[in-house]
Amino acid sequence: MGPISRALSGLPVLLPGAVALLLAGAPSAAADQVVVGGQAAKVEESPWAVALGSRERFGDHRSGQFCGGVVVGRSTVLTAAHCLSEKVLGVDRAKVRDLRVIAGREDLGRSGGEELPVLRSWVNPDYDSTTNRGDLAVLTLREPLPGRYVLPMAEEPDDEGYRPDTEATVYGWGDTSGEGDYAAVLHAAPVRVLADAVCERAYPGNPEGTYQAGSMVCAGEPGGGGDACQGDSGGPLVARGRLIGLVSWGSGCGRAGSPGVYTKISAVADAVAARM
Repeated sequence: MGPISRALSGLPVLLPGAVALLLAGAPSAAADQVVVGGQAAKVEESPWAVALGSRERFGDHRSGQFCGGVVVGRSTVLTAAHCLSEKVLGVDRAKVRDLRVIAGREDLGRSGGEELPVLRSWVNPDYDSTTNRGDLAVLTLREPLPGRYVLPMAEEPDDEGYRPDTEATVYGWGDTSGEGDYAAVLHAAPVRVLADAVCERAYPGNPEGTYQAGSMVCAGEPGGGGDACQGDSGGPLVARGRLIGLVSWGSGCGRAGSPGVYTKISAVADAVAARM
């Protein structure tokens, strides 16, 4: 990921190589595969993992993908607030006429699955781009998806998925290395939920953001390894069969001492429920 978000940011991308140029200054990662430290995942086993795309803004390459998302209701998709920012899209989100949720497409370089129009979008008005608190947006689809696409949410703060050392998995089509090497195929990386104290030490308040235990959860490995990266923002962090987080921010990709930080689902569950 970049030093702040994990979305593809900047001006419209019209050529496949432009993404790499936009992120040429991003920190490198200690990684060997996409969604750093991960491996290819079957979309039929994780149909709730979806991509956000706009061919108008990002071109046809990889279906115009720029962020991830997760289906939590037949017509409801969650992503990160910063994914719909002008910094990422290059224009106000209201001017993006072809925003799509790409579901059931394992390889973004191929056809298959569906590109679903977004009826409306809601960005958390409490999102703070300085600390990264409240990094949530809710997309409502024009047409519902089948029920098998829906992933349950961990709605309670004491859900067992939030316990430190719980095994979790992060999904996305993002950067493989932190150097602009983007995946066409969905990948998944195993990570561990870390204690809040670990992340508070890593991000006490600096240009990357400020870790706030009430609204965030962090995951990774103390020595580095599995992690999300650029292009994964808004994608799901899953533990014990439930959505516990959305890819949000961090420093570098897969770096020791710099775990990935995710929007904590239990902290935003009421806001999501109000828009389903």
